[in-house]
Amino acid sequence: MKIISWNINGVRAITKKDFFGDFSNMDPDIICFQETKAQDDEVKTALSKITHYHQYYNSAARKGYSGVAVLSKKEPVAVTYDMGVAEHDNEGRVICLEFETFFLVNVYVPNSGQQLERLDYRKTWDDDFRNYLINLKKSKPVILCGDLNVAHRPIDLKNDKANYNKTAGYTQIEIDGMDNLLNAGFVDTYRHFHPDIVAYTYWSYRFKARERNSGWRIDYFLVSESLLEKIKNVAILSEYYGSDHCPIQLEIEL
Repeated sequence: MKIISWNINGVRAITKKDFFGDFSNMDPDIICFQETKAQDDEVKTALSKITHYHQYYNSAARKGYSGVAVLSKKEPVAVTYDMGVAEHDNEGRVICLEFETFFLVNVYVPNSGQQLERLDYRKTWDDDFRNYLINLKKSKPVILCGDLNVAHRPIDLKNDKANYNKTAGYTQIEIDGMDNLLNAGFVDTYRHFHPDIVAYTYWSYRFKARERNSGWRIDYFLVSESLLEKIKNVAILSEYYGSDHCPIQLEIEL
């Protein structure tokens, strides 16, 4: 099974680029999108050229903001939206597909803001989301993918010292949130298989960051420890453009 995760930074914008050709080339069994920036009907319209996939969308109450979607060749046993916490559930950030032997969770984790104005909220989110995942994991293994909006270690961003505790995505609070998630029985698959490779998944549109490869690794596949032996490959697909993020890929035998 080939699973792709991609923060597309606007479904209507990316589908005006080389998106459909890229999608065909990738040929995923499941693809998870973050930051669709559209309402459910608008996402459905934008993706209407894609057939043979079951499609699920979760949009924010606020138009043009956040939003996630999942397309799957195989129909899941069940689909749930959000995590059942009123404080978080109006921003269209979580979709969970239940299959016979595992859960797949697609997430777009809140950004802490340019002035870190949402950092306290982010800490609450991280705690509640971790508890949500732990509860899922009690019944089946979990594959979590998406934009987690944190660079976990210095290797995961270009300028670690300049950004530490100053920039959203690389504060100690956010790093602790990731540590707590991994300590709850999840594994960062890319770093597990590629402990020393410097690779990024996000580059600012400013300052020719992608040309200079001045980026961040903030998009992840995390899995329950019991799934590690089933993983065949995990990769960062930096050859694909269209967004300020590139897709990431997990191949797993399920």
